[in-house]
Amino acid sequence: MSFKIKSEQKENIGVIMVEGEVDMFTSPSLRDKLVPFFEKGVKGIIVDLSGVSFMDSSGIATLVEGLQWSKKNNKAFVLTGLGTNVLNALTLTKLDNVFTIKTNTDDAYKQLCAH
Repeated sequence: MSFKIKSEQKENIGVIMVEGEVDMFTSPSLRDKLVPFFEKGVKGIIVDLSGVSFMDSSGIATLVEGLQWSKKNNKAFVLTGLGTNVLNALTLTKLDNVFTIKTNTDDAYKQLCAH
């Protein structure tokens, strides 16, 4: 499966949509999409993982790095659309309780707009 990543900014919220496998070869692309949003000063970032079929430890490390940046910069960081494989990886590493996880991007967007 090919790897695709898109990003957009809706009002003051960054949205990153990821599709394919997030591994040691593709996780740097995810990181490269995250960094500009922290530099832009958005209110929060939503990472939509609904199109992700597989994520290895480097992908998880990239998400943890995004979470650390968000805490350092006092911004929201929300993961959405977690499939079974990604949710299992986060659960095994006990990170499912560390991240804010929403079912879909719309739910995450509503929560961020309410704050």
